[in-house]
Amino acid sequence: MDTKKTTKKPASVIKKMMIALIGGLAVGLIFLYIHQYMVSHSMEKTWDVINSLLFQDITVPEGVHAIGIFYIIGQLFMRGLQLAIVPLVLVSLSLAMNSISSSTKLGRIAVKTLVGFFSFYCCGAFFGCLVSSGIKNAGLFNVDLPKSMTKAATVDAFNPIAVIVNAVPSNITEAFSTNNSILAVVVVAIILGLCMNHLGEKTATLKSFLESLNEVITLYLNFLINKVGPVAIFCLISRTFAIYGAEYLKPAAAYVIGAMLTLFALVVTIYPIGIWLTTRLNPFKFLKKMAKVGVFGFSTNSSAATLPINTETALNELGCSKEITSFVLPTGMTINMNGTTVMHMFAVTFIATAAGIHVTPANMIVMAFLSICASAGTPAIPIAGTTMIFTVLSGMGWTNELCLIGYALIVAINRPVEMALLPLNVIGDAAVNVIVNKKEGELNEEVYNS
Repeated sequence: MDTKKTTKKPASVIKKMMIALIGGLAVGLIFLYIHQYMVSHSMEKTWDVINSLLFQDITVPEGVHAIGIFYIIGQLFMRGLQLAIVPLVLVSLSLAMNSISSSTKLGRIAVKTLVGFFSFYCCGAFFGCLVSSGIKNAGLFNVDLPKSMTKAATVDAFNPIAVIVNAVPSNITEAFSTNNSILAVVVVAIILGLCMNHLGEKTATLKSFLESLNEVITLYLNFLINKVGPVAIFCLISRTFAIYGAEYLKPAAAYVIGAMLTLFALVVTIYPIGIWLTTRLNPFKFLKKMAKVGVFGFSTNSSAATLPINTETALNELGCSKEITSFVLPTGMTINMNGTTVMHMFAVTFIATAAGIHVTPANMIVMAFLSICASAGTPAIPIAGTTMIFTVLSGMGWTNELCLIGYALIVAINRPVEMALLPLNVIGDAAVNVIVNKKEGELNEEVYNS
């Protein structure tokens, strides 16, 4: 008799994430229905109890007496990821710069990386303009905004080109003290790595320390993503759909649906096509392996939070080299916000149309330029892209009262669109990484095709 015990193979990370995503959507929609039902039947107090127990943000005055179980789990996970962002970028990029023996090779990698990101930026901006213009011409962006409003949105004006100055920090500890200055951290990491490269054996102790720190960060993030991630994703998705109810989506359904469909369509078209045209690799292999990264980005709504799993997938499943990946992915997390540009084209077109401004093709070209500049300087954290919409509006000179009211409306309904744009950002980073690896002859095609 065969006495062998059959052991169940543990579920893969992508399977766990997909279950968490689908379960979160289902539970969120159920609570959304419950929310709408209770509001329409004058049962707001009952909903307030449910909201206080599960979903309430406990850090605001309204949540003083709340428990907010789903909010706490989601925030602990997000903060745990954000905790590792600055050290991860500093260590991985410094070691990458140090490991590149030839300055000529570094220059080649940098140029190919920037060309790749800019090319995808242009594709995203073009299709964002095309689709948003079509929706506008169909009259679906026509909204009757109130002529006066006691509280309109206000955001400080900001010149997108200032990102160049802000990239070089005047105080290194200040740059490391916030996740909003990742571009500055990238610059410091590049300088540190290049200096270590030049000094060689003199920095062996520093290199050994950074390598040990890198192993600690990797172990920590693997545990967080594999063990805590699925539960946190379930809570994040459920809470999003439960509290951002249908009443927020109705006023601008054309904007939300149009932008989300365009973002999802682009993520499964421009990157596979780009990979096939430049490398002749099988694009479907790429999409299949990157699915979990897209799901993770959609759920966490943060490029920075997605960097660890993106890096792991690039090294272990796509066959990319550690040297190039350690440069391309942190750089992409910092400056490649392709999905944000697509969202900006929809949002600014919607706001301007709603405010009675005729948006011309020439206007859209200027909008695209401003958006690319603004997106490149957008912090890799949730909601940052929505905030930067005002930067584009300001650059266009569209800051009258009606535009501000339209902007306030976008801020209220933009959460689903913010979630949908993240896969375009993070999968774009991976696509450029594959292309650069292939062009440099360092892609393990056996691993890629496995």
